[in-house]
Amino acid sequence: MKKRYKAIFFDWDGTAVMSRKAPVDDAVAVMKPLLEKGVKLIIVSGTTYENIAGGSIEKYFTGEQLSNLYLGLGRGAHNYAFKNGIPYIFKDLIPDAEGLEKVHRICFDIHMELKNRYNFDTDVIFSRPNYCKIDLMVNNLRGDNLFMQENELDMLKESLAVHGIEGGLQSLIDLSIEMGNRYGMKVAPTCDAKYLEVGLSSKSDNVNLISELLQTTYGIKAEECSFWGDEYVGIEEGIFGSDSFMLTEQTRNGDFFDVSNVPGKRPDSVIQLGGGVNSFLDFLRKQM
Repeated sequence: MKKRYKAIFFDWDGTAVMSRKAPVDDAVAVMKPLLEKGVKLIIVSGTTYENIAGGSIEKYFTGEQLSNLYLGLGRGAHNYAFKNGIPYIFKDLIPDAEGLEKVHRICFDIHMELKNRYNFDTDVIFSRPNYCKIDLMVNNLRGDNLFMQENELDMLKESLAVHGIEGGLQSLIDLSIEMGNRYGMKVAPTCDAKYLEVGLSSKSDNVNLISELLQTTYGIKAEECSFWGDEYVGIEEGIFGSDSFMLTEQTRNGDFFDVSNVPGKRPDSVIQLGGGVNSFLDFLRKQM
């Protein structure tokens, strides 16, 4: 890849590292020289700061390198920059206590609706700052590899059909929006097959906020950026994985790449390279 990018947005789990508990040495080694050169690197993940490099990614880089590193985490919740080697949130999208309670009630109602109407069991994780994770495949354990597995799409579709849930995943998205409307709240549901995530924001908010900062501060345009992930694949017609939310009206002129080997349709502008983590790290090496 001959094009040199001024800013590189990328997912963490499954793109830069194999899992949250995997060593980060390889990723850090290829990030350092790019940060040193002034290339902006932006980690975009649904997780929290504590799950990125053990919660202390700043210890791997110098203060100068960190000035070119940004993190967009928690489905829009937290957006980090660094000053004097110390992370700080320059913008957050956290609902107030009343708003978060509504999100919890919406997700619990989804859980009960699926149980009562279809006898479809789910687990709900309430501990996120601005959304809930609804586990749609409670018996399918990912272990440390939290990214979408190759057979999960088929497993989910089969499970939904067995329980008589017509309309597939779109019906779950529609149900989430309906439940949100009952509480007067516009929600942004996403799904990576195993988890239905329902909250007030998404990765779209992370990339929009950070890309706006980069353009305002450094004049970096979308066409000078690339966006990397492993969860772009379509789950159903018109419904794509969580990394597809990096593709927004604001970022659409950038270049989008998928390192996943999972077969399926991606958004038209996304190039599937495959190769997993090694593919992305090799790209970073070549950018040097």
